[in-house]
Amino acid sequence: MNTGRPLRVALFSETFLPKLDGVVTVMCLLLDHFKSRGIEAMMFSGGKHVDSYNGFPVVSITPSVPMPMYPEIRMTIPMRKTFQALQEFDPDIIHIASPMHTGLAFMRFAKKLDKPMVMSFHTHIMSMAKFYKLGFLEGILWSLHRYVYNKALYRWATSKRVQEELLAHGFGPTGLWRRGVDPSIFSPGPVDMEVRARLSNGNPEKTLLLFVGRLAPEKQIEQIKHVLEAIPNTHLVIVGDGPFRDKLEKIYSGMPVTFAGYLSGQNLTEAYRAADIFTFPSAIETFGLVVAEAMAVGLPVVSSRVGGIPEIITSGENGYIFEPNDVSTMINYVRDLVEHPQKREMMSKRAVEAVQHLTWPAIMDELIADYYRIIETYQAEKATPVS
Repeated sequence: MNTGRPLRVALFSETFLPKLDGVVTVMCLLLDHFKSRGIEAMMFSGGKHVDSYNGFPVVSITPSVPMPMYPEIRMTIPMRKTFQALQEFDPDIIHIASPMHTGLAFMRFAKKLDKPMVMSFHTHIMSMAKFYKLGFLEGILWSLHRYVYNKALYRWATSKRVQEELLAHGFGPTGLWRRGVDPSIFSPGPVDMEVRARLSNGNPEKTLLLFVGRLAPEKQIEQIKHVLEAIPNTHLVIVGDGPFRDKLEKIYSGMPVTFAGYLSGQNLTEAYRAADIFTFPSAIETFGLVVAEAMAVGLPVVSSRVGGIPEIITSGENGYIFEPNDVSTMINYVRDLVEHPQKREMMSKRAVEAVQHLTWPAIMDELIADYYRIIETYQAEKATPVS
């Protein structure tokens, strides 16, 4: 590829700032990396969002309505104005992250502009369906996703486990776009006792359990209630927000629980540092980025075996892993760490070591290298006469 200009990438995500979730976090990190590498980008997203991010324009696609299973995602149909913005930007490649409703329509623009289109798989809608009384749609959703993703020249999964699952369901060639951790933000450090006192509602002497993530049914946060009931002198901090918050507040009414809302940056790091054990009973993850962040700070993790978490935790060495819905084992692992502080200290050190190689710059550079390879292949195939 030799156009005499910097690489231009058009990104599409179903949601963007000010909403916060794993996809938005990764899109922001990717744009930050583009800035450091002199790459030009334009961000497109359904719904009303910020107008720019780190100097990159953000095109909001409106009007829109909330998606039933994931109300943070706004469903809309990209119109002529969106197409004109994309056409004027003239990208070298179009990257669509977890296309759902709006992403499907956005695909047409890539074809119309004759640009290479790639996709990344971030949200396991197929498995989520049963948590919203839509389990009967799982097979249809797999068929739809296979059809959509196979329209792309290339796809990325965020963990080996999901990569293997996609390939088994007939998805075309699918690479790995692993998750990383920013050590300038997430690293071991001293506990801020004021933060610990605030998060524990004035009970810093208790063992502080922490959950971080979107408050949604598939995260199964209500299961941690059994840990609190079984192990005395524990307090749970729930960081995040989402459609399940009201129900969780009722479930945990009168219990030693703090709902801290969304936290990011240094505030999130301080929450990780203030806690004693990270508890993560989620049923569905494509990777489990918050687990890697907790480990990078040195927080021992007790997690379900989902997504990419088994790729970074060796159970019994740098954390504990239990099978999804095995609440009794989760309780036993948390109790073991509560009763053996020296084991927590050992796992803390090993957790940091286990994720040191997961650096975002290296991971993002691998993605950019894939971009160049795909563009060059696409251009070479276009230049080859059809016999």
